[in-house]
Amino acid sequence: MERTFLMVKPDGVQRGLIGKIIARLEDKGFKMVAGKLVQVSQEQAKRHYAEHEGKDFYDNLVNFITSGPVFAMVWEGDDIIALSRMLMGKTNVKEAQPGTIRGDYASHTPHNLIHGSDSPESSAREIANFFEAHELVEYDKTISPWT
Repeated sequence: MERTFLMVKPDGVQRGLIGKIIARLEDKGFKMVAGKLVQVSQEQAKRHYAEHEGKDFYDNLVNFITSGPVFAMVWEGDDIIALSRMLMGKTNVKEAQPGTIRGDYASHTPHNLIHGSDSPESSAREIANFFEAHELVEYDKTISPWT
């Protein structure tokens, strides 16, 4: 069972899309094990985007993610990192296919609604940046054998 960090960005929160985004993930059969509405601090944003430090778009990323509340989540499921990224759609909304979160709801690339970890290493780092271990809930879903 794999875990990933997903975050509804400030534009998704402001547009009232948290529920629709969560529904997509639940419909796929994934299990949320943590979720909270948070205002990202500058320090937290810099840790989150550390791999982009020094790039011309770094400051814009930090400024955007701290511009309003986000909904941070930890999800669990088989191959969830790859599959949740497929559900999100391409980062560039012009390339995001209809049926994906970005393809259906995003209107331009800087404000593309959702972030998802791209590897197990990123997932572990991003989860630790937003959650303490006691905030992750362990439970069984009775429907799990069928999803």
